[in-house]
Amino acid sequence: MAQYDFDLLTIGGGSGGTSASRRAGVLGKRVALFEEDRVGGTCVLRGCVPKKLLVYGSHFREEFEDAAGYGWTAPSPTLDWKKLQEAKNREMDRLNDVYKRLLRDAGVRLIEGRARILDAHTVEAGGQRYTAAHLLIATGSRPAMPSIPGIEHVLSSDGVLSLPKLPRRMIIVGGGYIGVEFASIFNGLGTQVTLLVREDTVLKGFDEDVRSVLSQELRKKGIDLRCGVSVRDVEKKPDGTRSVLTKTGDTLEAEVVLFATGRVPNTRGFGLEEVGVKLDEHGAVVVDEESHSSVPNIHAVGDVTNRLNLTPVAIVEGRALVETLFHGNPTRVDHAVIPSAVFTQPPVGTVGLTEQEAREKHGAVDVYVSSFRPMRHTMSGRNEGAMMKVLTERDTGRVLGFHMVGVDAPEILQGLAVAFQCGVTKKQLDATVGIHPTAAEEFVTLRDKRS
Repeated sequence: MAQYDFDLLTIGGGSGGTSASRRAGVLGKRVALFEEDRVGGTCVLRGCVPKKLLVYGSHFREEFEDAAGYGWTAPSPTLDWKKLQEAKNREMDRLNDVYKRLLRDAGVRLIEGRARILDAHTVEAGGQRYTAAHLLIATGSRPAMPSIPGIEHVLSSDGVLSLPKLPRRMIIVGGGYIGVEFASIFNGLGTQVTLLVREDTVLKGFDEDVRSVLSQELRKKGIDLRCGVSVRDVEKKPDGTRSVLTKTGDTLEAEVVLFATGRVPNTRGFGLEEVGVKLDEHGAVVVDEESHSSVPNIHAVGDVTNRLNLTPVAIVEGRALVETLFHGNPTRVDHAVIPSAVFTQPPVGTVGLTEQEAREKHGAVDVYVSSFRPMRHTMSGRNEGAMMKVLTERDTGRVLGFHMVGVDAPEILQGLAVAFQCGVTKKQLDATVGIHPTAAEEFVTLRDKRS
């Protein structure tokens, strides 16, 4: 008789939890997954996917405008916000069903309800107890909301996805990737957007050229970007308008206020600390390089560990853990070589070190930068720029970082990430024939170093 009911019990049906559970199921392990909401997690239901669908929707206003430069004439378009939301929600429902089916096909039992850990091998949900050789915590993260007066009158990134109508004015607080993406989305849809950033500019932690170029492009789009600004409080006026008071004494008003001020690991109420799982000062589960927690047989992947909070990272962490536990193949994820994108207008793509990081770690580096107007806008008349940047180690020529702001940047950087993973050098880039005419060819034609 088996000692436990299951080989693996997973808490959380997001990207990390479902990928690990499915992989373990395919390997023939007995697996159950607990989820109190729909399956899919933040990315599929409240983040990457619905947000990207809105990004696509927000592009069309400019596409219609640009068409005139290419000889097209059409009536001025109007947006049916309700229709866009309904289409997005149908896709969310479809994906939820797909994820459930994938779990079933892998032999994973889905247990709907909130789970609580009782000990290193036991989980309780819905009044029943389940045991397993291993427990996996994959509960993700949630929006972080500051403790200021009137915070109950603002929306988080979760709530803003379900607005019943498109606001005429919106104030967004926060200059990270969530804030700038939503600023681009709603600006593109026709909302008057004010973006309040506490730092000197947007995207703290990104390469300085990326930050500078993107801030310029956001302003070109008509976004009122205000840097070095913090919010003191928010009030709701009798007509429903929100009034935001900054710490410098300025008052701003809008129908909707969105706080995009980061996310925190979702570790409350699962019994983690009670069974001895160590959490850091941010509430994240502390894990080693193989995703093991401080308690033997309890593991964690994804945003709940606060290592690198990206969906593909959670997926590879989950699969690596299963390889380690059940396939005799100890596997670690290299978090140092992870490409990322920001779906603004124009978008950002990046992989590797920023210029500052490269100089700090490697000393002498060569910097190649190109700024230009994309070919598509020579006839559209749109004043939108692009920037591409390559950082190399001076002695070896090895590429230390690729960065781009411009149309199709995420698509282009995905391919360059493969080359980066393989240790590409500037000499190899120079020897590569470009595809002409494309924006991507700029990466293999950069010759002049920036002093």
